[in-house]
Formats: sequence, structure tokens, C-alpha cells
Amino acid sequence: MNREKLLLAAGCAAFLAAVASAQAPAPAPPPFKNLQVFPKDIARADLIANMKLFAQSLGVRCTHCHVGTEGQPLSTFDFASDAKPAKATARKMLAMVHRINSQDFGVTDFSKVKVTCFTCHRGSTKPLTMPPAPESAPAAPPPKANERG
Repeated sequence: MNREKLLLAAGCAAFLAAVASAQAPAPAPPPFKNLQVFPKDIARADLIANMKLFAQSLGVRCTHCHVGTEGQPLSTFDFASDAKPAKATARKMLAMVHRINSQDFGVTDFSKVKVTCFTCHRGSTKPLTMPPAPESAPAAPPPKANERG
């Protein structure tokens, strides 16, 4: 009889442990590695939003700066790697944009920046150095036969 009670108690303990672990919050993701410009404690959503802004501003995908294969899951990418020169360039550009916003425009609330990557890049990896050429006016239609003089 004692053995049955012991097995019942062990089974209940195992069941309670399983329920408790299922209700426990998921472990926090590991901190980002090799952040040199962004704060080390940046929220994941904020970092991803910034990366999307960079991609849209330059018309590129993640593989422009990060080591990975296009079309593969992002979990296979080595985001900490500094192997691609574009990543070092991006860091320099971020420092420049931060300096322009803070020193030249006095921005202290960075949700209200004046200059972003898009300011110069406009969807291209090479910043625009000249204004776009003006669109030429459409040619006037030729006069109708009865309007000729």
C-alpha cells in the first residue's frame, strides 16, 4: 500500500511540474551580439523596425549588410558578423546622421529626427548627389488637318 501511495505522489509531482513548466514564461531571447551603434538593451521590435527602415531607404535586403543566404530563414543568418564592408559603412552613416540631427538640428527626441537614411538615399544604395532631372513636358499633339493654316 505504501508503494502505491509513493507512486501516486511521484506521478502527481511529475504532473504538477509539467503544468508549472508549461505556464512559466518563455525564456528571454539572448541579448544581441556586436551592437556598436544601437543601445545594448534596445527592444527587439525597435531594432527590427530600424533595420526595415534601412532596407527601404536603400532599396536593399538583409543580405546587403548581413551574412546569410537570400531566401533562407533569418535564424540561419550571422547577424553579429562584420564580414561585409557595407555593415561598417552603415555604422559610419548612422553616426553621421545622429551627429547631423543632434548638433545641426538640436534634436533630442529621436522620434522627431530631421534627417534619415532616406533623406539622401531615396531607395538607392548610392546617395543622390544631384536633384532628379525635371520631367519634360509632353509634346503637343500635331494640329488637326482642318486647323492648318
